[in-house]
Amino acid sequence: MNKKLKAVTFSYDDGVTQDIRLIELLNKYGLKCTFNLNSELLGSTGISTREEPRISHYKIHPEDVKRVYSGHEVAVHTLTHPNLTQLNDAEIIHQVEQDRLNLSELVGYEVIGMAYPCGGVNNDDRTAKIIKENTGVKYCRTVTCNNCFDPQDNLYRFNPSAYHLRFDNLMRLGQQFIDLDAKTPQIFYIWGHSFELDCPPDYWIRLEEFFKLISNKSDIFYGTNKEVLI
Repeated sequence: MNKKLKAVTFSYDDGVTQDIRLIELLNKYGLKCTFNLNSELLGSTGISTREEPRISHYKIHPEDVKRVYSGHEVAVHTLTHPNLTQLNDAEIIHQVEQDRLNLSELVGYEVIGMAYPCGGVNNDDRTAKIIKENTGVKYCRTVTCNNCFDPQDNLYRFNPSAYHLRFDNLMRLGQQFIDLDAKTPQIFYIWGHSFELDCPPDYWIRLEEFFKLISNKSDIFYGTNKEVLI
């Protein structure tokens, strides 16, 4: 953590075109993020039906991945976004390792990170063990927020601190992290999807307010997931 005891890192899933706007904001405030991509879905178009009004879910084209995510980290999100806990061993390995190899070729460096796809129960001990023993992945993020900053021993079922759209909680934890006089390593890890920010008109504004709060602190290291966890 660059000799600093406190670190902030972000993780965003799916590789959608809204990532471009998010990266502009991250760069503005000197923040770093890991983006988890499905290599077989790159370039596809769609509509998210989770929100009203419905919003675009267009994926970055493969030829643009290296340029768009320059300065940040690209990581695995599986080839096609299945729930890995429902697959057999061989298919888990294929979904993870082939995505890792595809993305490594696109970005020009070895991809070693991952975020589990799908919400809810999207990981378990079996899946984590298969990934650890049969792929080049070194860490995997869940979607289970723990609202704390303590380091975790199990990097293959790593729980984030907070979800980006719970803004009151995000700001509360942010101020708590800033005020923290750390004696041991502490990690503030935030996750989400950038397309979710397009729904209510103030979501981008509220996230930028958090960026303003958490950035430019002399005692905090701002890094990608790999830089912070590995």
